[in-house]
Amino acid sequence: MSTEHKFLAIYLGSTSGSKMAAWRALPEAERKAKEQEGMAAWHGWVEKHKSVIVELGGPLGKTRRIDGSGITEVSNALTGFTVVRAASQEDAAKLFENHPHFAIFPGEAIEVMPVLPIPQM
Repeated sequence: MSTEHKFLAIYLGSTSGSKMAAWRALPEAERKAKEQEGMAAWHGWVEKHKSVIVELGGPLGKTRRIDGSGITEVSNALTGFTVVRAASQEDAAKLFENHPHFAIFPGEAIEVMPVLPIPQM
């Protein structure tokens, strides 16, 4: 695989999980300090990996599901995304080890998957 393979990283978290409950239980000043620490670490992560970031992405808002029955509001664990280039899925995954999303912030995990080419007709 070349370093041109793209991988989608999805940030996962829960508004009702234990990590979020602990985050919300922090005194406001402590939580604000951790937010500043986390954002500094996140910007540091971006700077360190900027050569392989294809799309910085960002946080995700409320979700709407569209199917044959229409449009409904749903809830899921998706909180954000980033697209990176790497030689392999393993290499892409290693970029996110100890990421601030879960090392500082109350995020639960990051999942990395290949972005596959659209099949030719």
